[in-house]
Amino acid sequence: MKHLVAVCAAVLISSVSHGQWQVSASSGYAIGSATMKLGERINTSETENSYGSYGEGINVQLRGTYFFDDSFGVDLSLGYLHGTDQDVSIVDLPSTEVNAVARARAFGASASVVYKFTNNIYGRFGALLKLGGKTEGVIYQKSVFSEAEAEAFGVPVGSYSETNYTEDFHGHFPLGFVGALGYKYDLDSNFSVFAEVEYYGISLKRKDSEIAEFNTDVKLPDGTVAVSGLYTIDNLPAGVDKKTTYVDNLSNTNTDTSKELSQKVPYSSFGINFGITYKFARVIKE
Repeated sequence: MKHLVAVCAAVLISSVSHGQWQVSASSGYAIGSATMKLGERINTSETENSYGSYGEGINVQLRGTYFFDDSFGVDLSLGYLHGTDQDVSIVDLPSTEVNAVARARAFGASASVVYKFTNNIYGRFGALLKLGGKTEGVIYQKSVFSEAEAEAFGVPVGSYSETNYTEDFHGHFPLGFVGALGYKYDLDSNFSVFAEVEYYGISLKRKDSEIAEFNTDVKLPDGTVAVSGLYTIDNLPAGVDKKTTYVDNLSNTNTDTSKELSQKVPYSSFGINFGITYKFARVIKE
């Protein structure tokens, strides 16, 4: 047993001694894959489903890689996703306008195995984690008053309420898959540039959400503000909860509006990244 441990230790030390460290920085853009229904677009003539993935957007990554030999290595990456707006609710009706979008602001990490097929072409695959961040909802709503509502507020017919608010959604700890195929070009013995196509396969189960900003104004038909701050984050309208918890089971007799059934939202994507790598000098111990 001691002999086996000694042999394994010798192999590991030899691999580390003859290996090579490198660090990379990259940026790229990803489009959604495995998209799901996120909401609807409604007008006077039709209702249309809105599909997408919160994984669409600009990303930046910092990566450290260790090669045990000329072909095989391991990789640890940290990244940030600045997601593009996804339509959640778009309503264009004579008495109601809604423009509700959501976008990812997420930090993640991945641990991967890397294999060089040639000196220039490589692949990597491994596990993808979401470390933090949020899905940010940004909502605008305009509701034209009925005659009775206008009379109650003491404003002319055609007046309306205008609401703007943001809501931050958080999820449970997810685990996904990352895979990439890339091509690198050596500039010299230390620096190289690369381009790669990358796939993220991950979805997020919602845990809770919280309203971060809220404001409702009453406006006259010409857009003049008649009542400023009718509702605010400290004075929310009836039926609107500052914080919502998402659960898997909900009683049919539930009256707590701060609880809703949970759902999974997609973060999967296909993207292309461009970056630069610095290779540290190989250390060989005799």
